[in-house]
Amino acid sequence: MLRGGGLPWDYSGVSSISPDVGAAGAAGPDAAEPPPAEPFAADGGSVGVLVLHGFTGSPQTIRGWASSLAAAGLTVRAPLLAGHGGTWRELAKTGWTDWYADAERALLELSPRCSQVFVAGLSMGGCLALRLAQTQRQLVSGVVLVNPSLAADTPLIALAPALKYAVKSLKSIGGDIKKAGAVEQAVKRTPMASVATLPAMWRTTAAALPSVTQPLLVFRSTEDHVVGPASMKTLMTALPGTQVRPLANSYHVATLDNDAPEIFDGTLAFIRDHVRAQTQ
Repeated sequence: MLRGGGLPWDYSGVSSISPDVGAAGAAGPDAAEPPPAEPFAADGGSVGVLVLHGFTGSPQTIRGWASSLAAAGLTVRAPLLAGHGGTWRELAKTGWTDWYADAERALLELSPRCSQVFVAGLSMGGCLALRLAQTQRQLVSGVVLVNPSLAADTPLIALAPALKYAVKSLKSIGGDIKKAGAVEQAVKRTPMASVATLPAMWRTTAAALPSVTQPLLVFRSTEDHVVGPASMKTLMTALPGTQVRPLANSYHVATLDNDAPEIFDGTLAFIRDHVRAQTQ
């Protein structure tokens, strides 16, 4: 990650996803839309999904993903992680343990409402999703990742804890999207103080990857200017049987890009398949 120097909610009685999942539901086109950076919440059936945004992003980047799952009748939460959705100075006051705490809190709030919960994440949100699968394994039925961030692609990232005193922020890492006209509403600068906490998140999560036994699906852009090959190498070395679907027409923020429909449909099919498998 950071290549080139950049770097909280039930159709009661529903026990599984019905075969006609995919029809528009409560989160249809006439539903009132909250501001883009606000948390997303939709109540549906007893199957839940927690969707996590990436570093410097907000629920805006995953709102289409979350909305598509809600429209299919699922109970969905996409929280706004600590420090995000505002200025880089606000984000600089937070680090990975704050973001993980928010993700864990959202999972613990969602779980009692649902018979099963899947966790999905984009980029750093994917790393948090894996960490939840490790620490809350009894609560997580499956994991879906889009361009997960699990490792640094340059040794310079190791200098971030020292550099943060001299370099307060870097240019934004947001907006890596191939689709013309698509915009990510990311924090305008990347705070070095927050960047300095990423290696600890990566190390902690990577060390426990073999403990992830839940079904796992990864969508990976073939061209990504934010998260480089080291993250997938880390993941595949620890979990070599992982199902990976390439995204040939999207960059890093693939949930806003040309392949977004493939991600949305693939996530729903994955959840449907594993709900069926676990309820038979």
